[in-house]
Amino acid sequence: MARMQEARGSSTARRSPRSPAAKPSGENQRLLQDYQNALQLMQQGKFEKARVLFDKLSREAPPEILERSRVYLSVCARNCAQSSLSFATPEEQYDYAVSLLNAGSYEEARDQFEAILAAAPQADFAHYGMALLSSITGQAEEALDHLTRAIALNPSNRIQARSDPDFVDMADDPRFTELLYPETG
Repeated sequence: MARMQEARGSSTARRSPRSPAAKPSGENQRLLQDYQNALQLMQQGKFEKARVLFDKLSREAPPEILERSRVYLSVCARNCAQSSLSFATPEEQYDYAVSLLNAGSYEEARDQFEAILAAAPQADFAHYGMALLSSITGQAEEALDHLTRAIALNPSNRIQARSDPDFVDMADDPRFTELLYPETG
């Protein structure tokens, strides 16, 4: 038994306390957080956003995550190349954006609507889609702005909006009512 205590004593004596230099620095902490964020983005299928973070990490990361960052960077790059979408028409892209909206992928739907509007600012259907998205996500001002623009570009959007269940959260807003029923004002 004395030998066991002696052995234990000697093994504990060999341990050295962790030095302050072994703790991650503020910069390393930030890079580790970027790594975790990039992993989360990749798991969510947001490969382009993850790729940007992994690209940065592949140049700046601490040794413990450097090689993994480079591997994940190549995975993201490969997925971005495979998933690059191309649409024959803005209407086709709109259909895709609506499918994202219906699936609850609001950020991706917003990206698609914004891309349509960047290419075709007069696309009434894209303004209508942005109005829907804004209404669903609780952004009343933005919803009203886009719906106003959609109706100005194509008055039939007014009739469609009157029966669209995605605008149910806007029904109590007097500005919304004025916009959809100008003849009663």
